[in-house]
Amino acid sequence: MWMTCAFALYGLVDAANVSAQSNVTTSITGTVRDASGAAVSGAALTIRNLANDTAQRATTDSAGKYGAYNLTPGTYEITAAKYGFSDSLARVVVAVHRQVHSDLKLKPAGVADAAVEPPADSKKMDAMEARIEQLEVELKTAIDQRTNASSASAAQSASAGQTALPAVGSHGPLLASIERDPSQLPISPGTLSPDLTKVVATTVAPDGSPQQSALPASPSQNAPPAAPAAPAVDLQTPFAYGDFTWLNGNPRNKDTVVDTPFFTPEVRFDTHYMEDFNQPTDHTIVGATESFRSGEVQIEQASVGGDFHWQNVRGRVLFMTGLFATTTPRNDASFGVGTWDLRGAYKYTSEAYGGYHFNVQHGLNVDAGIFVSYIGLFSYYNYDNWTYQPSYVSSNTPWFFNGVRVQWFPTNKLKIEPWFINGWQSYARFNGHPGLGGQLLWMPTEWFKLVANQYGYGQDNLGLPHTERIHTDDSIEVRFYNNPNRDKGISKIAMSLTADAGAQYGGGLCGTCAPSQGKDSFVGWMLYNRYWWNKDKFAVTLGGGEMSNWGRYLTLLPPIDGADAVTGSVYFPQLPGQRAHMWDSTVTLQYMPKEYITWWMEVGYRHSDIPYFAGRGGVTPPGFPLGGTNGYPQNYSCMSGATSGTNDLTAATAACGGPGSVWFPDLRRSETKLSVGVMVKF
Repeated sequence: MWMTCAFALYGLVDAANVSAQSNVTTSITGTVRDASGAAVSGAALTIRNLANDTAQRATTDSAGKYGAYNLTPGTYEITAAKYGFSDSLARVVVAVHRQVHSDLKLKPAGVADAAVEPPADSKKMDAMEARIEQLEVELKTAIDQRTNASSASAAQSASAGQTALPAVGSHGPLLASIERDPSQLPISPGTLSPDLTKVVATTVAPDGSPQQSALPASPSQNAPPAAPAAPAVDLQTPFAYGDFTWLNGNPRNKDTVVDTPFFTPEVRFDTHYMEDFNQPTDHTIVGATESFRSGEVQIEQASVGGDFHWQNVRGRVLFMTGLFATTTPRNDASFGVGTWDLRGAYKYTSEAYGGYHFNVQHGLNVDAGIFVSYIGLFSYYNYDNWTYQPSYVSSNTPWFFNGVRVQWFPTNKLKIEPWFINGWQSYARFNGHPGLGGQLLWMPTEWFKLVANQYGYGQDNLGLPHTERIHTDDSIEVRFYNNPNRDKGISKIAMSLTADAGAQYGGGLCGTCAPSQGKDSFVGWMLYNRYWWNKDKFAVTLGGGEMSNWGRYLTLLPPIDGADAVTGSVYFPQLPGQRAHMWDSTVTLQYMPKEYITWWMEVGYRHSDIPYFAGRGGVTPPGFPLGGTNGYPQNYSCMSGATSGTNDLTAATAACGGPGSVWFPDLRRSETKLSVGVMVKF
């Protein structure tokens, strides 16, 4: 405690000599060690200014070092924490343009900490602050005296080759008395040198004798200011060595608004307005997992939740309302297996899992629950993505898994993650086999990402117990240019490329045979280029993709008469050998004035070789204003809106009243859409 006061006094005294030091950063650096003296990497530090209750956060690197820079002078409380250890606390005083060094020691959790010397009592602290304030005034006077003395004796000093200094005692009564007797300030471990250029620290040697060491002298007025130490790089925590907020599929937040050692909250809002130029009368948009209603302001997502973490135990939950809460479960056909309302149980939860972190190499996590966005480069949450409407490769593949995952980080640049899951985007298991898969994520540098997702073994078809599915999903992202501080012009350029391939086989299906023999396969790709400018406040993304899906087993079913993955639809059969070939393109403009908000506008065009998108007549039978469906989407509907009671067209024609009495949805081969919206994430 006293040494930190000495540093504060040193900073004030040194200002009388070196006005050029205004460029030296005010900072705190140090090392965190364990009880044996070994460096502790990956420790989380909070450096809090007690005067204004603001804080900086840092993480120790592989050598246990940390740093906090550009601090406001004052008293700081430093807390170091890591799983498996008890928190360590220190308090230091930081003076203007000074670098303070403070080491901390972590003890194993459960071991009683040694007694920590309490800070000086309030009376002594008040006295010290009052003396330092008086000292600041006298130092200003000393600077003026030095300037005047230097000017008056410039000629004499030039011949002698030196500059005259005011005599001891001429700096003011308090400064002069401190020069003669530093014990007047409660800084007993240090003394001032007569020329006011350094503080001599007094310590105790191992044999008990006092010893002194001079702190570094101030640089001369003509010397360049000392460069601030570079912030410590975290080389222990996976992927913490670089800034990956530029990635498609990653949130771009660089800071956390609120964080505690136990809980890190997360809040998301996503609202949009979409205009489908086909102008469907029922306002229904077809064939996407992000676009649902035309000509209306709609809440896509409103989520609240966060991450829990304590003593290596971890958990996450993110509750979800909005369109996502009902449109995502409709694509899960496992709801039709057995009883219990799984859609009702999970519809308001996008993520929920608990697990444990093992201190193995760079980390090993074992989690069980619901996880999102594994197949497909885009994130399930639109805020994280470069565009709002992704291409078919991403939009038609799973957004969530129910199961168990293991995340192994052998290095801080590599993740190996196997999965044991119920099935392909399914709350339940369809048939006899669960799904097996995994992810390989490699980011060797800040500008490159490679991710490979693999899936297989699962029997993921309702009513086809002997059919298995395999799928591979592989992506790269590359950042070509990065200058985030550029006021005008391009500040960043990046691209992403994804390729998918899959098939179903067994039970009469095959992946490589002829269409007439039950071909079920999937091939697709998508490519996006993104350009940022004006310090990354604006960005435009151009791209699109294509898919060919024999059997249509991954083609999103149009919600004709309320059809879902369980009911199917006679108007859009998904049978082996039938093909869906589609392509799309988008142009997306985003304005990001703060890291917590994105305003966006997007124009997209989609095309299909078969009638697929909603046209002017829509996809809802007439005559049913309440919900727009008659409750039997698996059957043909009559022009009156009632169900025909059959999925046979001849029988339906007779039941509805003869030729022309059967209703058909208005499906088109193309769609152009204009969308605008705002997204928020804390």
